[in-house]
Amino acid sequence: MKTFIEETLDHLLSNPSFDFSKTTFILPSKRAGNFLKHVIKAKVHTSIFMPEVLSTEDFIAQITGLIPLDNTSSIFELYQTYKKTIDKQHQESFDSFYAWAQTLIYDFNEIDRYLIDADHFFSYLSRIQDINHWSKGENQTDLVKNYLWFWKQLPQLYKNFIHQILKEGKAYQGLMYREASEKIVGYLNETNQNYIFIGFNALNNAEQQLIQQVLKEERGEIFWDIDQAFYHNPNHEASLFIRNYVKNWEYFKENPLQDFPKNYDQPKQIELIGIPKNVGQAKYIAQILKNLPPEEISQTAVVLNDEGLLPVLLNSLPENVDKINITMGLPLGDTPLASLFETLFKIQEREENQLYFKRVLEVLKHPFVLQIFSSESEQLQEKIIESNLVFIALDAVKDTKNAEFNKFLELGFQLYKDTPSFVNAMIQLIQMLRGKEMKDYALETEYLFHFNKLFVQLKNILQEQSPVDHIKVLYKIYRDSLSSQSLDFAGSPFDGLQLMGMLETRVIDYKNVILTSVNEGVLPAGKSNNSFIPYDLKKEYGLPTYKEKDAVYTYHFYRLLQRAQNVHILYNTEQDGLNAGERSRFVTQLEIERELASTFVNPKVPSISRQLIEIAKTPEVIQKLEKLAAYGFSPSALTTYIRNPLDFYKRYVLGIKEEQEVEETVAANTLGTIIHDSLEHLFLPYVGKEIRKEDINQLFKLSDQEVLKQFKNVYKNAPIHKGKNLLIHEVAKRYLYNFLQSQKKELEQHSVKIISLEAQEKIALDIPQLEVPVCIKGKVDRLDSIDGVMRIIDYKTGKVMASDVSIKDWDLLGTDYKYSKAFQVLSYAKMILKEEDYDKAQGGIISFKNLKSGFLPLKEGKETLITAETMFKFDEVLNDLIIEILNPDIPFKEKEV
Repeated sequence: MKTFIEETLDHLLSNPSFDFSKTTFILPSKRAGNFLKHVIKAKVHTSIFMPEVLSTEDFIAQITGLIPLDNTSSIFELYQTYKKTIDKQHQESFDSFYAWAQTLIYDFNEIDRYLIDADHFFSYLSRIQDINHWSKGENQTDLVKNYLWFWKQLPQLYKNFIHQILKEGKAYQGLMYREASEKIVGYLNETNQNYIFIGFNALNNAEQQLIQQVLKEERGEIFWDIDQAFYHNPNHEASLFIRNYVKNWEYFKENPLQDFPKNYDQPKQIELIGIPKNVGQAKYIAQILKNLPPEEISQTAVVLNDEGLLPVLLNSLPENVDKINITMGLPLGDTPLASLFETLFKIQEREENQLYFKRVLEVLKHPFVLQIFSSESEQLQEKIIESNLVFIALDAVKDTKNAEFNKFLELGFQLYKDTPSFVNAMIQLIQMLRGKEMKDYALETEYLFHFNKLFVQLKNILQEQSPVDHIKVLYKIYRDSLSSQSLDFAGSPFDGLQLMGMLETRVIDYKNVILTSVNEGVLPAGKSNNSFIPYDLKKEYGLPTYKEKDAVYTYHFYRLLQRAQNVHILYNTEQDGLNAGERSRFVTQLEIERELASTFVNPKVPSISRQLIEIAKTPEVIQKLEKLAAYGFSPSALTTYIRNPLDFYKRYVLGIKEEQEVEETVAANTLGTIIHDSLEHLFLPYVGKEIRKEDINQLFKLSDQEVLKQFKNVYKNAPIHKGKNLLIHEVAKRYLYNFLQSQKKELEQHSVKIISLEAQEKIALDIPQLEVPVCIKGKVDRLDSIDGVMRIIDYKTGKVMASDVSIKDWDLLGTDYKYSKAFQVLSYAKMILKEEDYDKAQGGIISFKNLKSGFLPLKEGKETLITAETMFKFDEVLNDLIIEILNPDIPFKEKEV
C-alpha cells in the first residue's frame, strides 16, 4: 500500500528541478506534517536541509504577523469594544453579555473566513430580524425595540472590534484568514519560496483566495487526496468541495487535473458490526487487535468518534499491544483533579458564612487532599460526623493543630468577595497540593501543572480591567476554558497502535482501520444551531450549512477507506439510554455501494448463580457466642438471626457496625429514638400512679417543648427549622399529640396505671442441652395495667398491623422474620412475667402510624391474654433458636432477604 504522502513525494521527486530548500509544505495539521517529514527522510538519500513544513494556522500567522486570540480572550476584547460602542442605557452586564457573545464571535469568524461584506451582511440580517418581529399591533414592547435596535448596532460594533484588536496586533482566527487573503500578494513578493498544499478538502473563501493567488503566480501546487470513484460520481458528497474547486477556479481551466488514483475499488475486507454500548465496542476492538500479527499493529488505526470510549478502550487493550500512541489527548475536565475545583467553585455559591457538610467532605475525601493531609483530613471528617454537623462555621473547620492544613482549609472554604482573590487562592492551593516527592507522583503533578496553567491564564485575563465581578461568571469562563484544554499523551506516531479522533486522520493512511461509534449524531455530527445567522442567509452568502458540514464528515470517512485493506466499522445498536442512536447513514450507504451486510454481535453474559455464604463456627466464634449468651441476647439480636444469620454474625460476632454518617435528614431510627425519649420524659412523673384526664391535659402543654428538647439531644447540631427536618419535627409533634389523644380517649372507659418506663430487664434461661449460662435482656418501653390487666407495650414508629402480632404457626415464629414483632413481645413477656402472672397479662404494640387501632395485643387465635401454654410454646421456640446459635456444627447460613 502506497500512502497519499508517498504518492505526492514521488510525483514531486520525479521532477529533476524540484528543490526542497526552496519549498514550504502546507498541510491541514501538524500531525500530517510530522508524517511528511518522516516520509521525506525515507525517500531522500542525499544530504538536504529539511524543508519548512507548516500547518494551515502556522502559515496564516506567518503571512499576517498577528497574535492569535483564543475564544475567551476574544470575548473580553469584544466586551471592551461593546462598552465603548453601545450607550450605557442599552448596555448589559458582562454575565448577560457572555451568554450570547460566544455565538457572536463564532459568527464573526464565519463572516471573515468567507470574506463576507460585513456592512451589507449585517444590514440584511437586521432587516430579517425586523420582519421576524413585525406585528400588527400599533406599539412594540420595549424589549422588542431594544432587540431590534441592537441588530442595527452590529455593523458598528464589528467595525470597532476589528479596528481595536488589529491596532493591538491581535486577531481571532477568522480575521487572521481575512487578513492573510489580503496580504498574500505582498507576502509572495517578499519571498522566493514555493508552496505545496497537500491533502486539503473543505476550504473557506479566504483559503481559496490565498491558494489561488499562489497558483496564479506559479509559486506552488496543490495535491488533492481523492479517489476516482468519488470524483467522477456527481452525487457523492465526499468529492463535493473538490469538484466545485476544479469547476470554479481559473487555474484549473488552464491546468486540467490528472486522473486520480483508483484505490477505493481495490479488493477490501470491510466489516459492518453492530454492538450494544461502548463497553461492547471496546471489548470487540480488543478481540480484533488480539488476532492481528505483531508487525501489523503499527499499521493499525483505531478512530474514536466518541471521546468517551477512550478510557474504556484503554482498560480493554490485549497483551499483544505493547505500544500505543494517543493523539486526541485526555480532556482536562475528565481528570480526577477537576472534581476538586468543581466543588470549590460550588462552595462559593453559598450566601451565608456556613459551609454545607457534603461540600466539605467532598474536599476532605478527595485523593489529592488525602495524599498531603491524610491524618488531619480523617480527624476532621470524624469530628463532623460525630457532631452531626450539617452546616459548619469556617472557624470550626479550621480548628486543627496543623497550621498548613488550616491554611489549606482557609484557602478552599473562605467566602471570596472578588474574583481575583479566588483565583489567587486556587493558585496557592495548587502549590500546597504539589507535595515534596513529585517524582513519585508524576501523573498527579502533571494534572496540577495544567490546572495551575489554567488559573494563571484566568488571572492574567482578570488583571486587564476585567468586567468579571462575580464568581458565578468566572465559573462559566473556567468551564469553557476547561473544555478546550487537554493533557497530551507521549508516544510515537510511527510506532505502535494509533488511537485518534477523526480529524487526526487527515492525509494519513493505514492498512487496518477500526472506526467506532459510527452512529447518526456522532458521524456525521448532525445539525447544530450555535449561530445567529438563519439558514436562508447562510445560503444567500455562501456560508457553510449543515449540508456542507455533512460533506466534510463524508470526505473524512471515505478518505480513510480509500487505501485501507481491512476496515472494521462499529456502531452502537442501542436505541435508548446513554450514547444511543440509530446507525449512521454511512453504514447504509456502504451496504448499498459494496453489497455488504451488517453483523450483529451480542456479548456473552454467563448466568452467575450466586452461592449463599456459609460461615463455620470456629472455637473462637463459639467462645464469642458464649460470652454474648452470658451477657444476654437482646430480642433484636435474635430476630436479626432469624432474618439472616450472616447479618447476626457480622454485627454481633464480628462487631461490624454501619458506617456512621452525617444525618442531614432525620432518619427513621432517629425519629423513633426521639419519640421514645419524649414519651419517657413526659410520663416519668406518673410512674407508679394512676393517670387521669387532667394529667393528659397537662402533658398536651408540655409535649411540643419535650419533642424539641429531644430533637436537640438526639439530632445534635443539625438544623430542624427548615426543609424536610421541619416537616419531620412537625410529624413527631403530631405523633405525640395523637398518642395523648388516644390515651385520653382510653381513660374515658378504663383506669390505667403506669408500672415502669424504659425498664432494663434481664433473665437467665434454663436450657438443659447447654452447659453455659444463657440470658436474654432488653429494654421494655412501657409496662402498665389497664383495669387490673398488665400490659407489656412496645412502641413502633413504623406501621404495624394486627396480623403482625397474631400467631398462627408456632413453627414459623423462630424461622420467619415476618413474625419478628410477635417474637419480641414474647421475649419481653419472658423477662417480666412470673407464673402467677399468666392469664392476667397482655403483650402488644402501639404503632404510631396506626394509632387508630390503639393497643395491638399479641393473639393466638382469639386469645389476647398470655397463658402458661403460650409461654411454654415460646420457651421451646426460644430454646431451639439459642441452641442453634450456640451449636458449633451448624454454620451461619446466609438467607436470601
